This record gives sequence, C-alpha cells and structure tokens, in this order.
Amino acid sequence: MAEPPPPLSGPARLSYSLGHFLNDLCASMWFTYLLVYFHAVLGYSTTHAGALLLVGQVADGVCTPLVGYESDRSAGCGRYGRRKSWHLVGTVCVLVSFPFIFNPCLGCTEATPQWAALIYFIPFIVIFQFGWAATQISHLSLIPELVTTDHEKVELTAFRYAFTVAANITVYGVAWLLLHFQLGHSGPTEQLGKPDIHVFRNLALIVVAVGAVFSLLFHLGTKERRHPQAWLLEPEEHTPLLQKGHKSPPRPLLLWKHWLREPAFYQVAMLYMATRLIVNLSQTYIAMYLTNSLMLPKKFIATIPLVMYISGFLSSFLMKPINRWIGRNVSSLGGMGPASRCNRAPLGLWVGRALGCGMRLMLLVSLQHSGAFVYGAMSFTDKVANGVAVMAIQNLHPCPTQLCCAGCVEFYHWVMVVVTGGVAVIATVCLCCIMVWPIRVRFRESWQMLPPPPHRQLC
Repeated sequence: MAEPPPPLSGPARLSYSLGHFLNDLCASMWFTYLLVYFHAVLGYSTTHAGALLLVGQVADGVCTPLVGYESDRSAGCGRYGRRKSWHLVGTVCVLVSFPFIFNPCLGCTEATPQWAALIYFIPFIVIFQFGWAATQISHLSLIPELVTTDHEKVELTAFRYAFTVAANITVYGVAWLLLHFQLGHSGPTEQLGKPDIHVFRNLALIVVAVGAVFSLLFHLGTKERRHPQAWLLEPEEHTPLLQKGHKSPPRPLLLWKHWLREPAFYQVAMLYMATRLIVNLSQTYIAMYLTNSLMLPKKFIATIPLVMYISGFLSSFLMKPINRWIGRNVSSLGGMGPASRCNRAPLGLWVGRALGCGMRLMLLVSLQHSGAFVYGAMSFTDKVANGVAVMAIQNLHPCPTQLCCAGCVEFYHWVMVVVTGGVAVIATVCLCCIMVWPIRVRFRESWQMLPPPPHRQLC
C-alpha cells in the first residue's frame, strides 16, 4: 500500500492559502456593494438590483454542484492536476467578467430601458459566477488531496479563512481610500450617486489586478498530489488479497448518490446555509442600513465593514485555544450571540467588532473536509437561499423606484434586526440538533468495494 504524503511545508501552506484570494476579493465586493451600486449609484429600482443578485446566486448555486461533480470525475489538463485545472479555468472566467459588472452598460444611454441594461449585465454575471464556483470548489477539494490528517485539514481551512478575512479588509481599505480621496469628483455631497461610478469601477479593477497576482502565486507554489484513493487502493507486491482478522477492507470515497442517503449531509447543509445567510445578509444590507437608516456619509460603507473584518481576523487566531477549551459546537454557538444581537445596539465601532467576531467563529467551524460534490452541495443551499432571501426583501421595499423614502429608514433597520436575528435562531436550532445527534457517516458494506468513477480529460 502506498505511503501517505509527507506533511506540507510552511511555504506550501502559504501558497495554498493564496488560491482563493481572488474569489474572496470579488465576493466581498459582490455582496457588500452590488445593491448599493445598482440602486444608489446607477439608479436602478430595488427589484431590478435584487434580480441581478438573484441571477448571480442561482447561477452560482447551479454551477457549484455540477463543477464539483465534474471535478471529481475529470483527470485534469494533461499533467496539470485536475483540481488546479478547474481552478485555472475559473480564475480566467472571473478575471475577464468581473470588471464589466461594476462598470456602466456600454452603449446604453439615459433613454435605455432598465430591463435592456439588465440583459447586458446577465451574461457577465453568469460567467463570473461559473468561474467563482469552479475556483471555490477546486480550491476546497484540494485540502484532502494535499494533507491526510484531520489536524492538517483543520489547519489549512483556518489559513484559508484567515486570507478570506484579509481579502475583505483589503476591499474595504481600498474602498475607504477611494471614497476618502475623491479629490472633489463628487462635489460637496456626502451621499452616493452617479459621480461615484468611477470609484466602484476603479475598485473592481484593483480587485482583479491584486487577485490575479495571488492566483499566479498559488499556481506556481502549489503542487497537486495524486488522488488520495491511490494511497488506499494501490497494492504492494506482498499485500494480501484478503485482510486478516477483523479489519475492514479499504473504503473508497463515497459516490454522490451515497451522500444523499446520509442524515449528516443534511445536518451540515442546514447549519452551513443558516450561518452563511447571517453573514451574507448582514454584509449585503450593511451599506444600505448605514446610508439610508442612519444617514451616515458614504465613506462609512467602507469604514464600518473594515472594523468588522479586522475584528474577525483577530478572532481567527483565538479559534485553536477556544476549540480546545470548550469544543467547536459551543464556540460556534457562542459566535451567534454577537452576530444576532449587535444590530439592536447603537451602531458604533464596538458593534462592528462584535459582529465580526461572531461571523468569524461560525464560519471557521462549519466546513472542514470532504470531496468536491459535498462542497458543491453545501454551497448550492447557501447561494440559492441567499439569492431568494435578498429578492424577497427587495420586493418588500416600501419605495422600490426611489433612492429612499421615509419608510425605508425603518425598513433596513428591521432587515438587519429581524431577518438576521431570525436566521440566527434557525442556526442555533440546527447546531443544538447536531450537539444532540452528533454528525457521523454510516458506511455500508455494499458501498465499500465500489470502483472509482472513470476520469475524463479536462482538455
């Protein structure tokens, strides 16, 4: 039987952690500024702005499990690993499509109907979401192929999410600089409007430029290893055909249809969906809440999220001792308190710190390991649920065709309190269920000797 690979070196771990930085940069800008850009800057109705986000989330949700399924079956491009091949395809798609989303419709005029402009943006959004899904799934699926022990998997996941927070800090820091040093382009106004188009266009260009550099470093520094099934199934010369004693035969990875029969699959999917909904909805509506409910100047749409994610980054260093002292389930449950309660408090920097720490604690313990299909299915529930929730909220807006009215002041307040708080209650119930009925995967004898699926060349 083949020897398991040696532990990853420090530079290899760092190189792997850089592979999702482009995705994280784009996701931060997508969730935080998409609705603000299309509604407050370009002047689209709340329904049309929400429709664009819904299209993106549905496209991402559909592409994610399909990419995961194909990523498990393909053999890669030539001698390039199958995961890195999909990662490269996804990176190219993101780089060529994302700048067009945060740039006005080319060829459109003031007389162009909004529905026509929406049709212009949809292809770029779909290409971007396909690329984002391909990059995300291939990068997550590399974890069990690079390392074998649970400790190493948890460590790589923690490194990955640390760079996720660093990406958010980068986006909000650059956004703050662009908004703070506009040099009079937007005049004396402190509110968002069409003069701020160039701010979001430049932010998108900076995001893809920085992300491209980090993706290049990932591809140069990460060496994909053989599929871990090879370590289990490859016999040596003197390996007996039948195992002696009561040792069970080697078990290959479960096929996708087997995961659908596992109760643990749905337990984790519900918990992951709920925790991601809290994070994404808070991130999506924080800018609208700051500018419309609290009437703060536009620079605060970067300042407050920046404080939140700096706090999240600092809390990530506390995860190892917290998990060791009180366990992962309890630490995740404790993280939901600040995340659900902070919107009821006066909005200040300490509130940002509480929300940032709460979101960080939950995300680090939701996903740890498995194959591409499992990651894809988890993300499918997350993306589609988020898109449907945003579209429902947008349809309830009291003044959909105006920038803001008297009703929207309280509207965004209740979105940040009732919606995110309600989802936090659901997440707490899911976590309590997992604590009562622990997650375990049931192996059946009929699954153990299934041959691996045939691999297809990606190119």
